[in-house]
Amino acid sequence: MGLSLLFSLFIYLFYRTEKTVINELSIQILSIHTYAAWRQAVTDLLPLSKPIIFSLPEGLWVFCITLTSKHFYIQLKNRQLPCVFFPLIFSIGLEVFQLLQWTKGRFDFLDIWVSVLFWTVARYGFADTASRQNIVTPLTNKSLLCFSSYAIVYLAHVLE
Repeated sequence: MGLSLLFSLFIYLFYRTEKTVINELSIQILSIHTYAAWRQAVTDLLPLSKPIIFSLPEGLWVFCITLTSKHFYIQLKNRQLPCVFFPLIFSIGLEVFQLLQWTKGRFDFLDIWVSVLFWTVARYGFADTASRQNIVTPLTNKSLLCFSSYAIVYLAHVLE
């Protein structure tokens, strides 16, 4: 799971716009000149296709967050909502928001397809033997990891 997030970070750092939060932080830490030199060296050495650059990171994030969400639920009165569906709803919702121009980015059916594929693999491709628990009561290290996985999405946010 960590390797998936690191690969997504690699793509964001070296192939996506400099206006993302993670790239702005990197520029502040390294300097614009060092960052630009590293970026140029990496992209020259390892050219990647557009689907890998623009769709794969979201798919990998959906994969990771599905794995961290699948053992949790949210209790609403007498009903338990399984958290395993939230990554899929979140990723498709972001695409719809882009389509409606409520958020930055470009709507892409490929992003939805990749997200559904990676969600399906994480949901059904790995053994699910842990017992379900409420994500907030009690708050545990695993539930904090789940919340943190959602927060990572902010690093990919494009600043103005």
